[in-house]
Amino acid sequence: VFSSVTSVLNMSIFKDQFVLEDLIEEFKKKSTALSFGPLQSNGHISVQGSFPAIELLRDFLLLKAKSLSKKDKREESKSCQRPKRRQQQHSLTTGMSNFVRDAGGEKQVVVLDTDIYHYMKYFFPRTFLVNDDVVISDITDGDITMVYIENAGSRSDAGQVLRVKEKIENQSMKLHNALRKERIYFEEHARDEKQRYKWACESLKPHYPSVLVIPYDTHIDVIGNSSETFEFTKEMSS
Repeated sequence: VFSSVTSVLNMSIFKDQFVLEDLIEEFKKKSTALSFGPLQSNGHISVQGSFPAIELLRDFLLLKAKSLSKKDKREESKSCQRPKRRQQQHSLTTGMSNFVRDAGGEKQVVVLDTDIYHYMKYFFPRTFLVNDDVVISDITDGDITMVYIENAGSRSDAGQVLRVKEKIENQSMKLHNALRKERIYFEEHARDEKQRYKWACESLKPHYPSVLVIPYDTHIDVIGNSSETFEFTKEMSS
């Protein structure tokens, strides 16, 4: 296990949309555990730190790239004169957060891993508890859930929206460091097996109050801390 690793990031793909120096400053504020080298003229920059911290930064960059790709796609549908940008695709496997702020600071978007979002909604509903001046909505797209936080009151209070965003981000980061997911697949067309797993889940839940079970048509997701998730899945399969 390495205590520190070094990676070289290619920031040149963002130069048409962002001021790279400002974007790197944003990274430094969100990733205080990482050390950044100087930005090179070709857009490359070296980053040093723990592997989990670099993974989070990588996911943050992928989200940025994906948001640019979707934006370009929308703009290309309106005008054929803009050159096409290669779409970035990724599989989101770790918890993360990102934000987009409007001109007045009254709208925020937090990007979460969908599993962490479900866990937060079930076990930490107060994280999303707000007053009448703030509205929270969400859109889930596969492994990613985007949580929108907007000011709905008559008086503009950007600070209130930011506080809600930070509360969600802080909780998601804590859960990212603690949660693990196990997936149990059903055999195709095995109705009896699905029913057996359903009964097993119901009987085990009281013994594992911190484990979240999400049933789907083809599988069951078990989300919780490492030891409880392992024991829960082991008992279900026995």
